Amino acid sequence: MSDEDPPTADPGPLLRGAAERAQRYLAGLGERRVTPEAAALEQLARLDEPLPEAGHEAGETLALLDEVGSPATVASAGGRYFGFVIGGSLPVALAANWLATAWDQNAALPVMSPVSARLHEVVTRWLTDLLGLPPGSAAVFVTGTAMANATALAAARDQQLSRAGWDAPQRGLFGAPELTVVIGENAHSTLVRALGLIGLGRERVVRVPSDDQGRMRADRLPSGIAAPAVICAQAGEVNTGAFDPFPEVVAWARKIGAWVHVDGAFGLWALADPGRAHLTAGLTDADSWAVDAHKWLNVPYDSGICLVKRPEDLRRSLAVSAGYLPPDVGFEAMHHTPQASQRARQVDVWAVLRTLGRRGVRELVQRSCSRAREMGERLSGDGLEVVNDVVLNQVLVRAASDQLTLAMAERVQQDGTCWCGTTIWKGRPAMRISVSGWATSERDIESSARAISAAAREALREAAASAAGPSPA
Repeated sequence: MSDEDPPTADPGPLLRGAAERAQRYLAGLGERRVTPEAAALEQLARLDEPLPEAGHEAGETLALLDEVGSPATVASAGGRYFGFVIGGSLPVALAANWLATAWDQNAALPVMSPVSARLHEVVTRWLTDLLGLPPGSAAVFVTGTAMANATALAAARDQQLSRAGWDAPQRGLFGAPELTVVIGENAHSTLVRALGLIGLGRERVVRVPSDDQGRMRADRLPSGIAAPAVICAQAGEVNTGAFDPFPEVVAWARKIGAWVHVDGAFGLWALADPGRAHLTAGLTDADSWAVDAHKWLNVPYDSGICLVKRPEDLRRSLAVSAGYLPPDVGFEAMHHTPQASQRARQVDVWAVLRTLGRRGVRELVQRSCSRAREMGERLSGDGLEVVNDVVLNQVLVRAASDQLTLAMAERVQQDGTCWCGTTIWKGRPAMRISVSGWATSERDIESSARAISAAAREALREAAASAAGPSPA
């Protein structure tokens, strides 16, 4: 074993080289395919080598990563990626992320990172102000809405059981009073998984039927249920963008003393636009909310936010104790999230909110929704069926038959002009278009709509030729 001091080197050239390579990559997104070429995928084999004994020079490693890795990426940071509600990173978010990574802060405790702690306070205040949430609400940063849902639902579980006289964090769930969970028929799969993760069960739920847009039907909210109970509503159905009827959901919950949680992975940002008040009415009266910053706020992965009306409900479930931990000083993230060590995700969010301001976030939401409407109108004008009411940033499209819909989507993905995924909606396939990136322009919508329509026509021609059979000799 060597007892020599570690080698020291000036990181400047390496970091400047990384920045130059990143700039070239981003500058080329507008002209390249959204999906990588087959040749680029084949080159990935160069990364699969035996673990070197002595190692390589850092600059060479970075060069290999760029030369092989960059062409093999999906251009989700550009303006023509419409899959999975993924937005690219705003330039200021990317730059702040780089700087924060250089700081290498652990945001778990104020004593570990005073700057992270202060930015946490600032961002929490800004978020509750921007979204109109109750003053004093807590915001904690996790990996994404999947973990934000689990965090909020753990707090909901323990608060409801505490009111029933049961200390779940100390005693567990064996022998606990029965807790009822109510969800919509179209609840997202990650919310259902979160229920399983925290011991409430994926199938041990009461499901409320949904309407033709995926909204929970208020007239079908269950009767005969008493607290302890949790009801999970949705802001932005993942296929249609529809919003559950929050005033009715909250009123139902308050009558029995239930906790209201909102899965708002992308839709919660609609609160930043007063013009969408007809969708968000009653949304801020819930007890907890989950949202992604790496979706519509366009910060780098991974960045989710759990917001809870009463900070003590998070601490009840998640606080830890150890002899080496200092006394509480201000808000301590590790006592309010499932993780102890955590990167300072609030830096990226702070940078975007400060740069865009209230008006900029509102315009980001409005612009994406306008682009989605434009996409829907163009495709509808070309004879495709737009299945949903385009109330947000989601567009569901079908061709004349299920087979043609799938063939159209496959051709779109192979073409590379844009990328859209498929989904199953009301038992039938549809192509889902999510407009979530800050960089999506009118030109991107125009070229992408042309490519989608062309793919639909080509699928129809091929189907017609196949039905006609071979030409006679």
